[in-house]
Amino acid sequence: MTRTVPHHIAVIDIGKTNAKLALVDRSTLTEIAVVTRPNTVLQGPPWPHFDLEGHWAFLLDALGKFHRAHRVDAISVTTHGACAVLLDANEKLAAPCLDYEHIGPNEVADLYDTIRPPFAQTGSPRLSGGLNLGAQLHWQFHQDPSLRKRTAHIVTYPQYWGHRLTGALACDVTSIGCHTDLWCPNTGTFSDLAKTLGIADKLAPVRKSNDILGVILPEIAQSTGLPKDTPVAVGIHDSNASLYPHILSQKGPFSVVSSGTWVIVMTVDGQAQVLDPARDTVMNVNALGHPVPSARFMGGREYEIIQAGQGIDPAPEDVAHVLANSLMILPAIEPLTGPFQNHTMRWTGQKPAKGTGIRSAALSFYLAMMTSTCLELTAADGPTIVEGPFARNMQFMTMLSAATQRPVLQSQGATGTSIGAALLFGNESSLPAPKAVGFDAKAHAKANYAAQWRRKCI
Repeated sequence: MTRTVPHHIAVIDIGKTNAKLALVDRSTLTEIAVVTRPNTVLQGPPWPHFDLEGHWAFLLDALGKFHRAHRVDAISVTTHGACAVLLDANEKLAAPCLDYEHIGPNEVADLYDTIRPPFAQTGSPRLSGGLNLGAQLHWQFHQDPSLRKRTAHIVTYPQYWGHRLTGALACDVTSIGCHTDLWCPNTGTFSDLAKTLGIADKLAPVRKSNDILGVILPEIAQSTGLPKDTPVAVGIHDSNASLYPHILSQKGPFSVVSSGTWVIVMTVDGQAQVLDPARDTVMNVNALGHPVPSARFMGGREYEIIQAGQGIDPAPEDVAHVLANSLMILPAIEPLTGPFQNHTMRWTGQKPAKGTGIRSAALSFYLAMMTSTCLELTAADGPTIVEGPFARNMQFMTMLSAATQRPVLQSQGATGTSIGAALLFGNESSLPAPKAVGFDAKAHAKANYAAQWRRKCI
């Protein structure tokens, strides 16, 4: 298909917390319109699942409104990982789309562990619940013995939305390479698990994220008012969408921290190191198909747990108090994932009250130290570029710089995932350079704090 040169790109961006449609101006790589809805999990039956029909109605309505107000020239898609959709022979849902946080797959974990490939082959650590896509599918087939036969096609999550828009079936390399147990990053091929699960002939073809999946179906054009030849990109896993602009623009070794419900650390051209699957490291695959050492923890979720909706910006005296008293949160707030799994969270001193600056400062330092640990595990080198909400938290940013003793840069994009997904249509020349964190008078005290935190975690 001939590559189009769109001006306004509508980006479907389905995160674990919210579903969003953003309209990105290709010339400036800025969002000119955004709408969101909560990604509320429906409890069943037959299992907790994502509200695909609710999202679809929301997206169609928003596409029409965006087109009438601004014009939509193309559509791109980015979603959270650990998710695929099972379609029947008529390309309709064979089953509801399982929420990856559901612990059901743990019921047959012992059986699954006997068939999953080793970490050395897939770069995919054994994760809880349905975070390994292979574990999801294994459990679903166990729960519903007829499901495997009913399933004719399996598409990864970005491509489900692409399929509804275009009718084309695909998986993208970043989503199938996202700790699924189904992909071998070093060879770019399916693992033995696909055959073992009996789905080798059901998995849709794997394509590059920046390929054109197709143009919108006639009924989509009619319901939204978009032109019939509106192109849709294959799509990309959200963490890789945050990484993609920097893959295009950065030289030499660097790391990207994508912050949201999950904090994902991705290191490009770092120092050689063997990943440790027990610490939630994973070998991801970027949009170019190259392996990317990665580590993660549920930083956004941990922030919500500690702040309980009462977070405020710390004052200088709050920061000084935390540093002077070595007030720390030690891992892990969310102990099921991350580099300190099964560790019990504790405060080193008197726990500050909710809604106080002292609590906010200590939490920012904790999140920075967890991120620093992930950078160490991926053998990071060179600057660290922070995307998402944590990039606006200066106490997080300055502590991360002090802990790593390397430059920390603030991404200047409005939303890393949406901009990265829009860039699947090109125009990286408009990318704003990330901004370095300024001088921090407390850098020495923060470096000492970081060293103490590490010692206490041993």
